[in-house]
Amino acid sequence: MRLSIFQGPAGRVPILDALDRAAAEAASTGTTFLILPELFLTGYNIGADALRALAEPPDGPSANAIAAIARRHRIALLYGYPERGPCGHFYNSAQLVTHDGRIAANYRKSHLFGAMETAVFTPGEAPSVLAEIDGLKLGILICYDVEFPELVRSIAVQGADLVAVPTAQMQPYEFVPQVLIRARAYENSVFLAYANRCGTEADLVYTGESCIVGPDGHDLARAGLAEALISADLEPAALIRARQFNTFLADRRPALYGALTKSVG
Repeated sequence: MRLSIFQGPAGRVPILDALDRAAAEAASTGTTFLILPELFLTGYNIGADALRALAEPPDGPSANAIAAIARRHRIALLYGYPERGPCGHFYNSAQLVTHDGRIAANYRKSHLFGAMETAVFTPGEAPSVLAEIDGLKLGILICYDVEFPELVRSIAVQGADLVAVPTAQMQPYEFVPQVLIRARAYENSVFLAYANRCGTEADLVYTGESCIVGPDGHDLARAGLAEALISADLEPAALIRARQFNTFLADRRPALYGALTKSVG
């Protein structure tokens, strides 16, 4: 499978136009799956009132427009958006649309970060969402979620081959894309795709460095600080080699890890 990440857009532009251009460019190179950043449809640091006002249900007008883009370019899309849920709840969500425009999965961020997110969003209760894409088992997380090793390990134990992470990582947390993402891929023998924002938004400066990391912990592709489209081919053989070399999953002793389910303090 050829996978791409769109790190952008830089600046405020019509977002669906930016997505259409990125999908067209990615598809022209043979990409079958394109990942977009966290809250891609609206922006991340736009204020609580704006996020609530722009939130849509999973099958809302933007979802229909994105389904049309997916069908037009024959490409699967994973994008972040503010979800208007039932009973007045809002979620920081990521939705997977197949190449024929079908909604295949919708994941709600389970670990909220900072005052803005906790003021607007309700945390999701599912540890992840698993789907299949081009023969690979896909786990979906959002930003801060991937910084919890227990969560990524639980996805790997369920058989995930690829973990996709729309994110809005800002300074001074460069350590996450530079080190932690590679470690998560290595310790779980999975491909990991980290789709970040770039540029500035109000008082936030995003770190960029979107990356596609192999199950051996090495970069397959990495962006810099500016808007970019990066791509990599995900070879199933790389999963086999990594899991033969690195036997973390097979050597686990879950009976010793009971303390992980206890609250701290």
